[in-house]
Amino acid sequence: MDLKHLAVVMPAYNEAEGLPGFLDELHRNLAPLAERLSLVVVDDRSTDATVAVLRELAADLPGLTVIEAEANRGHGPTALAAYRAGLALEPDLIVHVDGDGQFHGIDLARAVRAAVATDADVVHGVRRGREDPWFRRVLTGMVGVVVAFAAGRRVPDVNTPLRVYKPARLAELLSRVPADALVPHVHFSLAEPRLGYRVRYIEVASLPRRGSNPTGTMWGVDRPPLLPPKRLRRFAREAAVELWRVSLRPGAAG
Repeated sequence: MDLKHLAVVMPAYNEAEGLPGFLDELHRNLAPLAERLSLVVVDDRSTDATVAVLRELAADLPGLTVIEAEANRGHGPTALAAYRAGLALEPDLIVHVDGDGQFHGIDLARAVRAAVATDADVVHGVRRGREDPWFRRVLTGMVGVVVAFAAGRRVPDVNTPLRVYKPARLAELLSRVPADALVPHVHFSLAEPRLGYRVRYIEVASLPRRGSNPTGTMWGVDRPPLLPPKRLRRFAREAAVELWRVSLRPGAAG
């Protein structure tokens, strides 16, 4: 492949157990695709040993950069900070993936190859085999309907964290959302068709979160809940307001 520099960016929060294996898998699958591979991990003030683990890995893993956020801000702002850090490196392509390791490294390599082969502005990894609770599936379906109506076409996985961007296109998208956006990828999914981007969709496997806790700590619970947790309900309300204000209301930037 004719790539001089490929950058992978990811937000991470309490992923000490899963990150070593995931980063090693990414390096093995992606390093052959470019002359230079950068791995940028932005830690959102983890309360476990994530930073210590990352700094130990950085001593042996070529191209790994560890950035500690000044304060815990949540997934969206941390993902945006990771994107900006990747752009500063001036790569040929930028890959985003979450630090929970819910993808195969080989699928990230497929997404990069698809971006190069088709000259796409962005490639989305459309997740298959997800085992989310019923309320997450309902919420995702509702957001998908809203995005399809507003964008004028269906977007198969509106909030997928696996994306490959041309830097210039990514920079344009970043200029259209606030730095503290809760759901930047939903905003991006709305803006891409409106801006006429060439978007390629590929199916990828969705894996359980790497580590001993399959649900992580994002929603304030340590096991799959039967009903939407309070933190998720509050997040959904705030995200809906943000979507209207930033991307959906008449005259919005998206």
